[in-house]
Amino acid sequence: MTAAAAPAGRRSLLPADPILRRLAVMTAVNTVGNGLYYSVSALYFTRQVGLSAGQLATGLAAAGVAGMLAGVPFGRLADRVGHRRLLYLLGPLQGLAVLTYAFVDGFAPFVAAVVTATVLERGAVVVRSALIAHLLPAEDQVRSRAVLRSVMNAGLVIGSTGAVFALQSDSHWGYTAALAVDAASFAATSLLLRGLPEADVPAGRRTGAGRARTALADRRYLLVAFLHAVLELQFAMLEIGIPLWIATRTAAPRALVAVVGIVNCLTVVLFQVRAGRGVTDLRSAARACARGGVLLGAACLVYAAAAGHGAVLAVALVLTGVLLHSLAELLTSAGGWTLSLDLADPDRHGEYQGVFMSGQAGSHVIGPLVVTATVLTHGVAGWAVLGALLAAAGLAIRAVARGAAVRPAVA
Repeated sequence: MTAAAAPAGRRSLLPADPILRRLAVMTAVNTVGNGLYYSVSALYFTRQVGLSAGQLATGLAAAGVAGMLAGVPFGRLADRVGHRRLLYLLGPLQGLAVLTYAFVDGFAPFVAAVVTATVLERGAVVVRSALIAHLLPAEDQVRSRAVLRSVMNAGLVIGSTGAVFALQSDSHWGYTAALAVDAASFAATSLLLRGLPEADVPAGRRTGAGRARTALADRRYLLVAFLHAVLELQFAMLEIGIPLWIATRTAAPRALVAVVGIVNCLTVVLFQVRAGRGVTDLRSAARACARGGVLLGAACLVYAAAAGHGAVLAVALVLTGVLLHSLAELLTSAGGWTLSLDLADPDRHGEYQGVFMSGQAGSHVIGPLVVTATVLTHGVAGWAVLGALLAAAGLAIRAVARGAAVRPAVA
């Protein structure tokens, strides 16, 4: 199943390998719908449903915690019943969960709906990642996941652009139409699974033969997952820290917030595949995470330096920080994929991916609190503390993974 080269003279935005091409189409369909939802959800729930900002934040926090806890159970279930089989069920259920948002009329129904939808979403992400681990060859995992991540970011941009029509109408029907498109994307993703082979549950898992490792008892894996979750704080920096820093502590125009998002997204779309080429084993993956952590630390210092200067210099410093930040994101993502796969028991990819992604989900839940407690409370000193934390996490991953690097990579 090694990816084939594109025929001579033929150029295509999609990969030549049929399995990776089908996964890319699935990713594009899914993330266009997600881009629509992410762009309209806050205004829909506050302006149409009538929730306060505090109620919205409380419900999303509860959903985030529930989603974090869902990863391991869904991963274990997928290892037992089959990854594709479980995804067939999860797609329509996700679509139904999104459609229920159109009938939410208060805080309690909102919490029930968003918790259900988030649990299903996090479960599907874990199962899909485990399916990819089984379907694609080990030596091609990083490049393939880089392709899929580039497609994902492109899909989010397209979805966000399409959301302009719903936002402009600012009506219940406009928002409901966006929710319906998102729900349809989940159903379409399930239909596209038909073009993929089933990733069989390994014989050792079906019969109970041998002693398979358990992710929750694998201390090295748990530590690496935790340290990589610390690196995931970079996304709270992008979503919360940098926008508020620009608006409240620098002389830069507020429109720079949008530019920051565009620069970061385009960097991922254009360079994620190239950044992953040097990540081929545990040693290079740990090195990529270490370099990414150090770059994140440097970006924090550059962001901090943007305060107290004129608009032109502040803009230049913020954009320099975003470029460092984006390069770090490319490296830590590529390194994290390899670490999460090669340190895992190949018979329990679902469970191990559940642990790794639960760490990421947990980081996304507490990330806004960490960024607020450091950057937005203590200013330049907070940036320094946060930068030191990120650099230390990256370097610690390299130290923890060093002992495992002497073992052959898990296929």
